[in-house]
Amino acid sequence: MTPVIEAAFWVCFAIVAYAYVGYPILLFVLSPLLGRSVIKAGITPKVSLIIAAYNEEKDIAAKIENALALDYPPDRLEIIVASDCSTDRTCSIVSGYSGRVILYQCGQRLGKTAAQNRAASIARGQIVVFSDATTMYDRLAIRNLVRPFADTTVGCVAGRLVYTDSGKSSVGTGCISYWAYENLLKVSESRLSSLIGVSGCMYAVRRSSYNQLGSWLSSDFVIAAEMRRLSLRTIHEPEAICYEQTNRKTKNEFRMRVRVIEQTFTALAFYRALLNPFKQGLFAFQMISHKPVRYAVPWFAALALALSIPLSQGSIFFSVLLACQCAFYAMAGAGLALGRLGLNIKILALPAYFVLTNVAAVAGLIKYLRGESHVVWEPIRDGSKKNAVLSGSTQ
Repeated sequence: MTPVIEAAFWVCFAIVAYAYVGYPILLFVLSPLLGRSVIKAGITPKVSLIIAAYNEEKDIAAKIENALALDYPPDRLEIIVASDCSTDRTCSIVSGYSGRVILYQCGQRLGKTAAQNRAASIARGQIVVFSDATTMYDRLAIRNLVRPFADTTVGCVAGRLVYTDSGKSSVGTGCISYWAYENLLKVSESRLSSLIGVSGCMYAVRRSSYNQLGSWLSSDFVIAAEMRRLSLRTIHEPEAICYEQTNRKTKNEFRMRVRVIEQTFTALAFYRALLNPFKQGLFAFQMISHKPVRYAVPWFAALALALSIPLSQGSIFFSVLLACQCAFYAMAGAGLALGRLGLNIKILALPAYFVLTNVAAVAGLIKYLRGESHVVWEPIRDGSKKNAVLSGSTQ
């Protein structure tokens, strides 16, 4: 049975390695060979900035001030706050900006995507930009975000999210490293064909191409699928920058990751036709590699560890591999434990975040299979700062 076990181990190893190393390398190699360029120009179309909010009284004023300070012609920028039945002072604070900001109050709390749909229905801009209430934009963000719309093949443009961690927490350090890796993938995916998902903190869509999205879906993930249905591309614009605080508590980050992954499975099932590489080509290849294969990693990583045990008997090579795996997971466990105590050992942060996200993938799949769904958002507080865990946050 040893050859069979060894073959199974290498299959597991190959899947894990492909998800995190092989796929990025393929993107890097293929994007200059098969990629498509994007026409950009300094255009200033009418823009509607939609800020989705639920009980954001602590942050909404700062967000509005940030939006009003953007370097974009004031007569070309419409700001809409879509309140999803907020029960705190959010609406009264927004009302204080009457004349400069439009307040749209949803009559029924149906979640972020529904709130965005409703606000988009009254938007007058040629381009609609979606933002979270806790996200701060660089002054030139909107100018840079709309430049790729000079290309008629572009339907959606995603900005570059930069995570910050004022608390220097372990989970924050891991999140920042992980997101730097994700940004590199987005650059290559955009060059090759199209993004398969965007960050809900900042993305723009042609108003003429925006269709009402299912309220049960995560808008920032499925928007790229909707653009694909219209034969349009979703592009990453690294010069359009926004900033967001990371979670500083492991349990909050884990809850957010589980929610995001459960919603991603829901979206993948709904848009399963786009997973056909014979009809969708590179888009399907990217979608499968970035999502289903990535979410399969915890299962194959666990199986690889289990298979290493019998293979290590009498084999120095597999004994070393087993020891390396055990050391990695020990580092992850130590990182998670120390993080709960408020200690941040940087060398342990990335292994800890890797394990956290992969355990979340398992939990998210279980929730999806049970039929559990999260349509509405529930704010999560990290100390004095707030990170809203939104139904539509895809990271």
